[in-house]
This record gives sequence, C-alpha cells and structure tokens, in this order.
Amino acid sequence: MGMYRSLCLYGWFFLFIMRGSVSGQNNPGGTIVLYNQVFSTAGNDPDMILPASGARFTESGLLLNGKGALARLNKYYALAARLVRYRVRFSADAVAVFQSDQQDFKAQVDMAHKSIGIDTKPQTGKTVAFLNPKHDYLVEVHRDYQTAMLKLVDLHTGDTDSVTATMDGQGGVRAGAAGPGFFVGLQHDYYCFGLAEGSGIWIQQLMVLSKACNVKLLLYGDSITEPEGYFPTSVFSASWTQLIRQQIPGTVITSGRGGTTINELLMRIKNELPFVKARYVMVTIGTNGGNTEENLGALVEYIRSQGAIPILNNIPANESGSQVPVNAVIEKVRQRYKIKGARFDHATSLAFDGAVVDKTTMWHEDYDFGQIYHHPNKKGSRLMYLQTLTDIPEIYE
Repeated sequence: MGMYRSLCLYGWFFLFIMRGSVSGQNNPGGTIVLYNQVFSTAGNDPDMILPASGARFTESGLLLNGKGALARLNKYYALAARLVRYRVRFSADAVAVFQSDQQDFKAQVDMAHKSIGIDTKPQTGKTVAFLNPKHDYLVEVHRDYQTAMLKLVDLHTGDTDSVTATMDGQGGVRAGAAGPGFFVGLQHDYYCFGLAEGSGIWIQQLMVLSKACNVKLLLYGDSITEPEGYFPTSVFSASWTQLIRQQIPGTVITSGRGGTTINELLMRIKNELPFVKARYVMVTIGTNGGNTEENLGALVEYIRSQGAIPILNNIPANESGSQVPVNAVIEKVRQRYKIKGARFDHATSLAFDGAVVDKTTMWHEDYDFGQIYHHPNKKGSRLMYLQTLTDIPEIYE
C-alpha cells in the first residue's frame, strides 16, 4: 500500500529484507526513498496518472495491456543522482518502455527478443539471455549526472545485467559547439512506464530513490545548475557544480532543470528536500523569469522550515543584461532574511561589477534568433567556484 518511508539505506537489497523503518540520521550520503507504492486491487493511487484505456489494478499489480499505453507518476523530480525501481512481470511478447514524460529519455525491455536498451543514436543495447516471462524482475533506471543506466535483476535467480550510456554535451550551439556530442537525455520531470508491444506488463511496485541523503549541500536551479546537459563529458568535472562537489567535505547533490523558473523549483523541492535533508540549500534561479519577492521569500521560508540554511545566489551575467534587475530583487530578499549568496554575476562580467557579460566565460550558443551567452563554460565555472570561496566560505568548513 502506498506510503512514504524515511529510510536511509546503503543498498537496494536491504529494502526487501529489512522490516520497519530505519532512521537516516547517522547515515550521511546513503540512499533514501522518495516515493514507494505497492499496486494491488486495494485501490488507486492518486499520484498515478493512468491512460484512458488499457490499464487496471489486479491482484498481480497494475496491469497495462493497451498498446502504446503509458502511465505516469505525478511526482516531479530533478535530482541529478536518483533512480526509479519497478518490480515487474512481463508477458512473453512484451516490449515495455520506461521513459520521461518529456521523452528526452527512453529505455526498453524486450521479452520477445530477450534484449534491453536505451534510445540513443546509435542504439545502446544488448541481449539478455536470462529473460523469462515466468519470473518477476526489478527494473531500475538510474541517473547519475551525465550517465544513465538501465538495470535488470531476476528475482527468481538473482541474475542481473545492465546497459549504460553517457550524455556528452556539445558545449555551445552550432558555431559555438565544442563537438558533436552524444544525446542520452536527463530523465526530465515525471517518470512514465508503458507497453509498446505485446500482451501486457504487471507493475507490482514502484519506488523512487535519491542516491544521497543527509547531505552537506543541495544545489537547486535551472540549466545553469544542470551543466550535465551541455558540458562535454571530457571537461564536465570542471563545471561549477562539480568543482563545488569536489571541494566540499561532505556529500553534495544537485537538482537543476533547464528552462524552469522558481515556480517549478518550488514544486520539486517539496518532493526532494524533506527526504534528502541538507545542512545548506543553495539556489541559483531567475534566468527564465518568475523571481518575485513573494516567490523568493516563500522559497527561503520553505527551506528554513525543513531545517536547512538557505543560500540565494545572484544569477550569472548574460548577453541581454537581464540579470541586473533580477539580481536586485535577489539582493533585496537576501537583506530581508539576512542570508548569504554568491555573486555569480560579478564573476562572469567584464568589470566584475555584474553589468556586462564577459563572453569568454560563457558557451557561445549560435541560434537564428540571436547569439546567446548565458551558460558558464570551463572558465566561467572556475570563476563562479572561486566566488563561492569568498562569499560563502562556511560551506567548505
């Protein structure tokens, strides 16, 4: 039956052999359950959005038997290190899909051809000889920053296999691209699962987990806090979020989502922070609008309500100069709540005053509608990291 559990665990195996609840207070960096639902005939789950037809609850779990039918977990997540785990039984002819609602990421389990794969160009996949329609399986879809993994575990034999694909960003766009890149997808927003071909699949349990809990620092933001989407893999370790992760004594995890505003941030932080728990929560938001004093105040107050210390950063400089009025509002809110923040606009501007962007600190995005400079490159990331050393040194203690 559906319930949230504050379990902080070192490995997935313990979820199936332990009884009762386990406190996460003494297990920094471990795995924690964000959502857990066992499906049966007992009733519907209000967090599940089912297709109009081809889905029903049975004693064997949530049955999807309509071709192309997709179910969606209506819980919004953006943690860069997380996984979703399904306990599933497949019909002998089933082709099951596990994807994001934005379709930027899609994985398949093909019982008929005994194979698993991730949609990339070319396809990332392999044959899995132990697939058996009489067995139950754990299907896990992992995201670990730029890397995605589809893992399959046979619950009757213990056999396991997996496929992995790593996102390789282009850096900039067209004239500014550092390379061709390799697109995998970042599993944006909402988890979906369904039946592409065959008679049916039975989802017996669905669980979402963070790969870290009781962390020192949790970073929130838009695409600026999601460099795994555009940084080339060869230099991803030099992105600003990773530089911070490398230097802080303690566990750090990020939750960035490109194209979003503070409104979406407020949605997802309520699905993540109460379970993950953090000493500091660093927010870099406002590139895409939405930063009113009311919204920022609500965010700061929510972070404090969860026992964390809020840090509200200035957004970096960009080609249009839109950071200037946004950062004025951010500064006003910082003063109101007496909180700190890193002046990322100073680090990425020509005169280090937050006014005019230093284009050498940004990836060059060459679009028909204009030339964009607002995603920090390796140089910009280094300067942003150095800015945190002077503006918020306590996070490194």
